[in-house]
Amino acid sequence: MTIATDSVDREFVEEPHRWDIGFIRKFMLVFGITSSVFDYLTFGILLFLLPGMTEQFRTGWFVEFVISASMIVLVIRSRKPFFRSKPGKYLLIATLLIGGLTLCIQFTSFAAPFGFKPLPISVVLIIGAIVGLYILAAETIKIFFYKRTKF
Repeated sequence: MTIATDSVDREFVEEPHRWDIGFIRKFMLVFGITSSVFDYLTFGILLFLLPGMTEQFRTGWFVEFVISASMIVLVIRSRKPFFRSKPGKYLLIATLLIGGLTLCIQFTSFAAPFGFKPLPISVVLIIGAIVGLYILAAETIKIFFYKRTKF
């Protein structure tokens, strides 16, 4: 909901742009594949770290998926590195709030209906490393993508 209130980099709105379906298709393929690689990585690591712990696996998968999905919006919303392109206030607040609530839900009464159990701190740190690696990979891929693809 807050993407509509996001600010856009000045360089992008200096001249009008047409929708380019070819660009959108390439973007979806490149960043969709990147996302899938990190989904499989997370799945494998959680299976290895939490064998037979279905509730904790489910919790870890939920935490990684929601946080990485909300954080990656800050990365792909601009051609610039995410730390050089200021997001809209509401988008930033929503992203941080979603991340915090996602981490906290496992310790609340809302966890039971979803079958969540609290994660060991080591797993939370590993999930944080996966999300950080995903952001770094997306930033790196974004540089190469925009060098090869014009919009």
